[in-house]
Amino acid sequence: MSKYCPVTGKKPVSGNRVSHANNKAKRVFEPNILEKRLWSPALGRFVSLKISARALRTIDKRGVDAVLADLKLQGVKF
Repeated sequence: MSKYCPVTGKKPVSGNRVSHANNKAKRVFEPNILEKRLWSPALGRFVSLKISARALRTIDKRGVDAVLADLKLQGVKF
């Protein structure tokens, strides 16, 4: 699977690497994807997800069970 976060929708984007002489070369900006085990009280088990660091902040704010419910509606397997 590519570097994609199902919670935030972050994915690789392209841009330019610019040198001091203003030479431009293509490069890729990739999201900070982490493989995390999260405890779900509703499911009573750990859930492994590949999510971005920003998604961890979203999970802290909304709660793991609310985020997992949204992922289930999107059809993400976990």
